[in-house]
Amino acid sequence: MIERILHIWAAGGWVMWPLLALAVMMFLTAVKLWLELGRRQYRRVDEATWKTWVRKPEKGQGEVGEVIRYTQDEARSAGEISTRFAEVNALTLPPIDRQIQTLGTFVAAAPLVGLLGTVFGMLVTFQALSAGGGGGQLTEALAAGISQALFPPEVGLCIALPGLIFIQLIKRRRQEFEVFLARLESYTVQWNRAQTRTPFSPALDQPVAPAVKPAAVTTVLTPLAQPA
Repeated sequence: MIERILHIWAAGGWVMWPLLALAVMMFLTAVKLWLELGRRQYRRVDEATWKTWVRKPEKGQGEVGEVIRYTQDEARSAGEISTRFAEVNALTLPPIDRQIQTLGTFVAAAPLVGLLGTVFGMLVTFQALSAGGGGGQLTEALAAGISQALFPPEVGLCIALPGLIFIQLIKRRRQEFEVFLARLESYTVQWNRAQTRTPFSPALDQPVAPAVKPAAVTTVLTPLAQPA
């Protein structure tokens, strides 16, 4: 069985090896990102717990607790809280987006590399026809050219289709994380207004300069950002 698979793989020509490399890199990237998003603490913390942490930041634990403490520490207004949540989004979401873009590049490249194999296979076929020769020799040359023309695009599509499914599943988890941060920000702002008895006002919600220095911001949120 293994020998037959290797024989069929070799019949596709040299293009099959770049396709194999693309498949390995694509699935490694997809599995790594899927597990990374699955290990995020927000998936294991229920709503009642993180709302309690918002009211009592000193009780917060893990990644979510660090976000809560950072966004509330010496915050003077709801606008400043929103600014700090924007910083959290800027540090956590772009690395995920970059990995999704890389995964999308692998998925898009697989069918194109397969199409390249089709072109080379047709060239081999035409060369066999132009060379002529005996019946058996010509048949073998034509079969080799047709194999190189048909196998690579088929393999490229078989690589790309699971990749598209992975991308959609990963985007869904990324959106879940973004929604969680939005809900956390909304509740934190409401809690801040309730504590300070500040009525809603667009002017009060304008972003203000963060009270923490940029270096300190990076230090606090470094565990949250996991770049590609």
